Amino acid sequence: MKLFFLSFLFTTVFPLAQLTDFQPVDTNNAVMFTIKNMGINTHGELKGLSGSIRWDAVNPGNSSMNVSVSVATINTGIEMRDKHLKTADYFDADKYPRITFKSTAINAQTVTGILTIKNVAKTISFPYSVKKVNNGYQFSGNFSINRKDFNLGGSFSTIGNKVDVQLNVLAK
Repeated sequence: MKLFFLSFLFTTVFPLAQLTDFQPVDTNNAVMFTIKNMGINTHGELKGLSGSIRWDAVNPGNSSMNVSVSVATINTGIEMRDKHLKTADYFDADKYPRITFKSTAINAQTVTGILTIKNVAKTISFPYSVKKVNNGYQFSGNFSINRKDFNLGGSFSTIGNKVDVQLNVLAK
């Protein structure tokens, strides 16, 4: 009986103790993107990162992420372009103020989830890395989307369709 109880503790209770709740910290270089504009790489970033990250370092499959970023914070370094990106032609920031990501599966190398932009939800999957830092974790990952899949930029032909997104999210 004693052996059964110890076995129960080590297989059910102790692994659950690894699951910890964190919030993403809105830092520089958390959500960055690159897209071709007139054949030249154009870089930008988004701020206003918020949400929750439940992380189990022992068993990442128990983990989950539900995060979002504010469209109103888009910054490409050119104010006129940033204002245009907030209009209905692109992100329609007044109507759709946040871009969201909610995980559906996480393993040791890959996170899969639903990315929602302008009320269009698509499943994406991408590799990530995680590193323990102080009282939290640093998550990094990269993925690409087709802007047209999310009704961004309509038929504008001066911009590329592929958007590369880089994540460098501190969770505490």
